Amino acid sequence: MTTPPAPRNEPPHHTGWADGQAVDQADVPTTALPTNAARPATPGGDDPRARLRAVRAEVAKAVVGQDPAVTGLVIAMLAGGHVLLEGVPGVAKTLLVRSLATSLDVRTKRLQFTPDLMPGDVTGSLIYDARTAEFSFREGPVFTNLLLADEINRTPPKTQAALLEAMEEHQVTVDGSPRPLPDPFMVVATQNPVEYEGTYPLPEAQLDRFLLKLILPLPERGEEIEVLSRHATGFNPRDLPAAGLHAVASPDDLRAAREQVRTVDASPEVLAYVVDLVRATRTSPSVSLGVSPRGATALLTTAKAWAWLSGRGFVTPDDVKALALPTLRHRIQLRAEAELEGVSTESVISGALRSVPVPR
Repeated sequence: MTTPPAPRNEPPHHTGWADGQAVDQADVPTTALPTNAARPATPGGDDPRARLRAVRAEVAKAVVGQDPAVTGLVIAMLAGGHVLLEGVPGVAKTLLVRSLATSLDVRTKRLQFTPDLMPGDVTGSLIYDARTAEFSFREGPVFTNLLLADEINRTPPKTQAALLEAMEEHQVTVDGSPRPLPDPFMVVATQNPVEYEGTYPLPEAQLDRFLLKLILPLPERGEEIEVLSRHATGFNPRDLPAAGLHAVASPDDLRAAREQVRTVDASPEVLAYVVDLVRATRTSPSVSLGVSPRGATALLTTAKAWAWLSGRGFVTPDDVKALALPTLRHRIQLRAEAELEGVSTESVISGALRSVPVPR
């Protein structure tokens, strides 16, 4: 089995980590992710790192050209966090989640968020049984390992908030009784960035609950040709086993990997670097709300997961740089006048990365 090499200090293939946004790479000194590295065909031995690396290769059997997003989802699962996927319709958001669930051998459910969806439709509710004259709890779609919350911004805040307890506490409270969710549990929510009519933007408090925000770009020309070639030869996105996808890792592997990620060391200099980066976002003149302390801990957590996936037992400043954009971009609120001038949260993060001295 060939394992992916450690990340190299080269410009990333995509314009920005795990997305295709037009971000000037001179302003984003990130470390390249090994998305096109040699991939293991099958996991080997009892090494959870090899098995989690193999997940990326397995998902690529169904999803073309979204390697950075696949890596981001794996990092989120290692860190025990949730992901917000943003992309126009038709860039394989649903297929990506289903393929990830198949390769990890976990249960997945898809919930289409609509304006008339009620909180009980997400969490479950008490149902009266006339035969026993008692109320029984009927589980909602949230009782799964990998929940795809499709177009989450199309449902009102009351229903959006039904996910908050599940995301933070990994439990659902109905009629005063807490009910634990399966382990592992992750929410992958999607939203369309070009359609705003009839939508309810996620409030900052809920955005902050997502560990990463990943942007799925339209594929390059060669990648789109590959997509069509697969469909021309009979690929059916609704029949993943026929495409050759199978489980290459298990929930036990994921739990073992999480334990190892927790042991990854971060020096005091790296901790100070993370704090200085998030504090720099708070002092930017374009920002009305900067990154919170929760965002700082999220950046450290994702950097540790990436360091572990890269085969190291310690975090480097390059790990922090590589995860800064997807971890922090949704935790910054811009001033109205800055948005009118074309300032983006990515440019604010880029400015922080330029201004904060890198520890040596």
